[in-house]
Amino acid sequence: MALRLEDKKTLVAEVKTVAETAHSAVAAEYRGLTVGQMTTLRKEAREAGVYLRVVKNTLARLALEGTDFECMKDELKGPLVLAFSTEDPGSAARVIKAFAKANDKLVTRVISIGGQVYPASDLERLANLPTLDQARAMLLGVFQAPASQLARTLNEPAAQLARLLAARRDQLEAA
Repeated sequence: MALRLEDKKTLVAEVKTVAETAHSAVAAEYRGLTVGQMTTLRKEAREAGVYLRVVKNTLARLALEGTDFECMKDELKGPLVLAFSTEDPGSAARVIKAFAKANDKLVTRVISIGGQVYPASDLERLANLPTLDQARAMLLGVFQAPASQLARTLNEPAAQLARLLAARRDQLEAA
């Protein structure tokens, strides 16, 4: 069913709004996927906080104009689904990678992050980026390391003395 002009304008505005605030985008070809498989993909994307949309390429090009993802315009060919990471940069790549592992008909075509286009082979690298919670935990570990090292250093002389006294007690008991 063809979209009316008003529907097309609404769709372009919706995708543009998401693209303006998204961290990264993945375009994947979905040729050969069944409706049930696409429904499953949409459900997984929704649960991961990923905006997933099948958009005609001409409308996608219009929507991406003026955003960081404008660089993807030349790569939009064939039946593509656009996935935008709205929460953390790697979420769209993780969803597409996990789904493509089980469904070989979903093929990544282009990736964009920070206004740069990357080949589909970089999907693995983007998917392996830490989530926001993981990044915070790593940062906390970096901040906490000097304090815990200082505590261990200050505690070590007392621990050595306790081990020395215990060894001397065992030596006297054995004699």
